[in-house]
Order: sequence, then structure tokens, then C-alpha cells
Amino acid sequence: MSMVINTNLSAASASKHLQASQASLDKSLARLSSGSKITNASDDAGGLAVSMKMDAQIERFKAAKANIGNAISFTQAQDGYLKNIGSSLDRMGELSVLAKDGTKTDADRALYDLEYQQLAQTVTDSASKTWNGVNLFATTALAITSDSEGGTFNMAGVDLAAVVTGVGGNIATNAGATTALDNIKTAIGLVASSRATIGSNQTRLHSSSEQIAVATENLAAASSRIQDVDVAEEASEFARFNILVQSGTAMLAQANQIPQNVLRLLQ
Repeated sequence: MSMVINTNLSAASASKHLQASQASLDKSLARLSSGSKITNASDDAGGLAVSMKMDAQIERFKAAKANIGNAISFTQAQDGYLKNIGSSLDRMGELSVLAKDGTKTDADRALYDLEYQQLAQTVTDSASKTWNGVNLFATTALAITSDSEGGTFNMAGVDLAAVVTGVGGNIATNAGATTALDNIKTAIGLVASSRATIGSNQTRLHSSSEQIAVATENLAAASSRIQDVDVAEEASEFARFNILVQSGTAMLAQANQIPQNVLRLLQ
């Protein structure tokens, strides 16, 4: 073995290994402190690209789920108004039957008609309600976002025009009461059918929301496997690199002492 002063190969080798251990220790510390395996693009270039696309898709799924939640609220508002309309129609049917009583005069029927007309106005007003500026009751179907790529399905509309027309009569006469009763029975059937339509819309919306939740969960799990650090495993690596840095530092100090041995030859 040569003994030289100008070039300390042992120290250079120890320094190289110490630098590598220190770099690995720094990377392990960054992973543990951030909770992510990918702290720099160079850590996993391909994995970073894939996880970024997954994370973006997850956010789009969240937006689609929010849209579906709004649509569910929309249908709940529809059903709430229809429930009240149904109650009004029930009472209007009852009043029509009472007005058909042959023992009552038209003056009596006029009194029943006062309540009948107020209920009819309630039905008419309810049929024109809006939700965030959108008509609750219209023939036009609403396009509801169903996935992260902007796909939609059409939620069937609910039209109450025929119901409004059906409550437009009066029960001030026996003949009027007879006609009104027939119209009210038809209107009740239309409201019942409309509530069934709303119920089917809600079923579809809840199903779509559940599908989005499952897809979001699976994407999050896949992204986590790429990005998230296994703390137990990384802690073991951190301990290993920490020991290597300490031992490398000690050995570098020893290597720096080797040239001093040359002095013994010069004594």
C-alpha cells in the first residue's frame, strides 16, 4: 500500500459514501415529513404523471357528485310541492262532492266555492314555482352530470299544465260541481303519476351518486398506492441511512488521519 500525502483516496471514498448516505437520509426525511413517496418528479416520473391524472379525475368526480346532490334537492322540492298540491286536490274533491248535495242551494254552494277557489289558486301558484331560477314543473328534461368526463343523463320533467287547467272551474252550481269533480279526479291521477316520475328520478340519482362514490374510492386507493409513503417501511430506511451517515462521518474522520502516519517515517 502506498503512503501519499497529496491524494487521500480513503478519505475520498469515505466522503463519496457519506454523501450518498446523506442524500438518502434527506430523501427519507422528506418522505416521512410530507407523507408522500414522491417529493420530487425525479423520484418516480411515471408514477407522478399517473397519480396527477387520477387526482384530477377524483376532483371531477366530486364535482359530478355535487351536481347530483343539487339534482336530488331539486326533486325533493318538486315532491314537496306535489304533496301539498295533492292535499289541496283532495280537499277540492271533497268540496265538489259536498256541493253536489241536492239539499243545498246555489247560495250554499257559493260558500263552498270560496274555499275551492283559494285551493285552486294554491295549486296554480305551486305549479309555477322555480328552484334557483329553474322551473320546477316543465316538460323539458334536465341534463344531469353522471361521471367525471361530463357524461349526462336526462331527468324526466314534470308538467302540471293539465292539473292547472283541471282546477280552473267552480262548484257554485250543481253542474259545475259535477264537472269539477271529474276534473279533480283526473288531476289527482296526474299528480300521482308525477310523484312516481319524481321517485324514479330520485332512484336514478341515488344510484349514480353511489357509483361515483365507489369510483372515487377506488381511484383514491390507486393514487395512494403510488403517492403515499409506508411510514413503517420508510422509518426503517430512515434509521438505516441515519446509522450509515453516522458511521460514514466517523470513518471520514479516521481517513483524514491517515496522512499523518507519513510523519512517522520522517522522524
